[in-house]
Amino acid sequence: MNSQDQSPGHGAAGRRIAAIGLVAAAGLAVLAPAARAQDPQVAAPAATAAHDPLEGLNRASFKLGMGLDHVILAPIAHGYMAVAPRVVRNRVSAAIYNLGEPSTVVNLMLQGKPTRAMRSTARFVVNSTVGVAGLFDVAAKLNLPRRDADFGQTFGKWGVKPGAYVYVPVMGPLNVRDGVGRVLDIVTDPVSLYVGGLSTDFGKARTGLTIVDLRAATDPAFHALKDASDPYVTTRSAYAQYREAVVRQATGEAEDLPDFDAPPAPKP
Repeated sequence: MNSQDQSPGHGAAGRRIAAIGLVAAAGLAVLAPAARAQDPQVAAPAATAAHDPLEGLNRASFKLGMGLDHVILAPIAHGYMAVAPRVVRNRVSAAIYNLGEPSTVVNLMLQGKPTRAMRSTARFVVNSTVGVAGLFDVAAKLNLPRRDADFGQTFGKWGVKPGAYVYVPVMGPLNVRDGVGRVLDIVTDPVSLYVGGLSTDFGKARTGLTIVDLRAATDPAFHALKDASDPYVTTRSAYAQYREAVVRQATGEAEDLPDFDAPPAPKP
């Protein structure tokens, strides 16, 4: 889906490329619940109709996005899965998730949930230290469960409507509210800001690893999506349902959701 000095040659272009990479990673993540919706064992949130006034254009974009995945991302992810044992991939996923905890803290504060924000802060501190840079989820054993929050959810918490559905190649399924939120998630990421921006060596490495990790983690979801009678409709419907449930969870209208996007929990 970051601490070297930035060279003049990287500049704004480098930041744009890095930002696109993080957006791509987020786009991959939201395909997981879309494909899991095909599994009768997974209970879907209450049905929600997506407002899709640009369906013709969105279908073309979806086809292009799946094509790019087939040619570029899938081979890279499959190579990664072939050379990295699952236990290694689990550790990588955990470390990547840990780097996102500060963004969760920001959004929990904006949602008016200071207690949860403090607990997420404690999670980040514990896992970044005792948990060896997040490789091990020690905090979970201390009754500090993971909480996910983003700007799209925060906007929804305060009454912003989702707006039109849009599918953007690389970025994946979006609505207007979540699209704006995703940009804010990127530009306000505390870890990225602390280390000097997305165009630093750390930022580029984090971006690339996040994309590969998410594509590997959602590989079963992509396979399931291929078996859907209409993959476009499946993705659109599941995205709308899932994001509505995410907002309902933030407003207290629903219990915490099954974490379909989450990387597997690290194994001992």
